[in-house]
Amino acid sequence: METRKLGNTDLELPILSFGASSLGSEFRSVQLDDVFESVRTALELGLNFIDTSAYYGRGKSEVLLGIALKDVPRDSYMMCSKLGRYDVDKFDFSAKRVAESVDVSLQRLGTDHLDIMLCHDIEFVPLDQIVSETLPALRKIQEAGKVRYVGISGYPMKVFREISAQADLDCILSYNQYTLQNTRLADELLPGLKPKGVGIMNGGPFAARLLTNAPLPDWHKDPQEVRDVARKAAEHCEKNGVDIAQLALQYSCAHPDMTTTIAGSANPKNIRKWTEWLAEPIDQALLEDVLKIFEPVKNVGHLEGLPENN
Repeated sequence: METRKLGNTDLELPILSFGASSLGSEFRSVQLDDVFESVRTALELGLNFIDTSAYYGRGKSEVLLGIALKDVPRDSYMMCSKLGRYDVDKFDFSAKRVAESVDVSLQRLGTDHLDIMLCHDIEFVPLDQIVSETLPALRKIQEAGKVRYVGISGYPMKVFREISAQADLDCILSYNQYTLQNTRLADELLPGLKPKGVGIMNGGPFAARLLTNAPLPDWHKDPQEVRDVARKAAEHCEKNGVDIAQLALQYSCAHPDMTTTIAGSANPKNIRKWTEWLAEPIDQALLEDVLKIFEPVKNVGHLEGLPENN
């Protein structure tokens, strides 16, 4: 698996990383055999950067990862977790909870350090707390050696601009914002973050199943106009003998400044399929067609979090 350096850190991440949200049964019930086989498959195929959170399965993802990785040498993989979001509407970014959350995550994961710890979905809280309390608390934990690098994650572009203007960040994780349909991460954030050496991680290449042939889940938030265009794009890909999910993954992973793209599944067959797709050359003519189809709804998304954070 090809790797890229994450900003000014010393981490070399695979261009495709393993997202462990599915391990927490966030999207469907999962079987333990599939969970453990998915982790083994990911590591076997070079997806040795794993992204999880205390929020995923309300701790379940971290616990299962800890079991799956129990006999795996710690220097053979890198781990990112997140703190601050603990349930659908439960957030706590206080310094006290930061310290507690790091220790709980370490215990669940069975490790003495995390390579990255992120503040999770910060758009749901006032950003001044992240700057004045949460990140300073994380830096103290970093000095103690429990966390190697720190950053933030979220959806609206505004939160990344505001926090990066007021605080030093090692990295960020943005989701659903560098895809076939939405390139705001590259268009709006990259020019400001790259000169600062902030590493950029891109989550959600399939845009919550928008860029797949699977039915959209009830919780999908993109407007109907985006969904309709995405269906046209998928049909065009199908006529050309390509799964739109393949084109979507290849596109997201191709950008040299997206250090890694994170995709999640508790199905080992999916993980093998993704690596096979990345080994194939992208169909440039088809890509041009699909990007043209998406032009009427390019960068159209939805609001997330507090109104003032959008």
